Amino acid sequence: MKQFINKNPLILLFIQPIFMASNLIVARGAVEYLPPISLAFWRWVLAFIILFLFTHKEIIEKFKYFKKEFFNIFFLGATSAGICGAFPFIAGTTTTVVNMGIIYSSSPIFIVLFTYLVFKTTITFKQIFGILISLLGVLAIACKGDLKILFELDFTSGDLWILGASISWALYSVYQIKFNTKFTVFARVTLISLLGAVSLFPFIFVESHFFYQAKMSNEAIFWVVFAAISPSIIAFFLYANLQKKVGTNLAGLVVYLYPIYGSVYGYFIFSETFQMYHIIGAFLVFLGVFFCKDFRNKNV
Repeated sequence: MKQFINKNPLILLFIQPIFMASNLIVARGAVEYLPPISLAFWRWVLAFIILFLFTHKEIIEKFKYFKKEFFNIFFLGATSAGICGAFPFIAGTTTTVVNMGIIYSSSPIFIVLFTYLVFKTTITFKQIFGILISLLGVLAIACKGDLKILFELDFTSGDLWILGASISWALYSVYQIKFNTKFTVFARVTLISLLGAVSLFPFIFVESHFFYQAKMSNEAIFWVVFAAISPSIIAFFLYANLQKKVGTNLAGLVVYLYPIYGSVYGYFIFSETFQMYHIIGAFLVFLGVFFCKDFRNKNV
């Protein structure tokens, strides 16, 4: 399997969203058991504990590098595990799935912009066309094939939260490539998990004092464990490898695949109907990814 992926790295583009999009399952099923920031915090604490069991030797041996790279890793942890861990859960309390799907799909656009600003990459017409085609596919799914839904969007504070998550994911994606580290991918994800949880820690007190009190239950524990393993450890590890193999811009296009995988999860887990607009949207997204494959670059 590893040799197959090394020869066909683009396969990761379609495998990684299986796990990252499972975050939608968490957002749908866990919100009634844990408030958003508490859920995000304990998710990354558990992810760190699990990962540390496998990476502790490397981290201890390279601790001097951790001290040197602390602020860089903290930035990665805050922008990914912190902001992207909590903002979508917060957004879901005041906005719709339609709005979140459309706004979060803007992340690849910010990735292209940031890589252009940081690495001075060249953007071709074919690549721009691919982005637009993929975005059109996402809109088809988010709007359920009805343009009236798009034109009648009523933006709320939740829309701003998810926009913040979209921009933050783009910053994380680009900075992860720019940042030169002494740690392996596995160890780096471990440290990102730790510092992402640290970045969330102060806000737990704000949440519990002004908004919601977290109460642990069997259901809450189940969702924390699931969130720590699938959309956290596995998804982040695959994303880091995907970036390494195909570049930041192309890897960023996995965001366009989330609504498709989310529709599949909704159909099988939550008994949501699968409509023709899902098929049309999926086709457009995959077509857009095909046109964007030239994004591959050894530096970005």
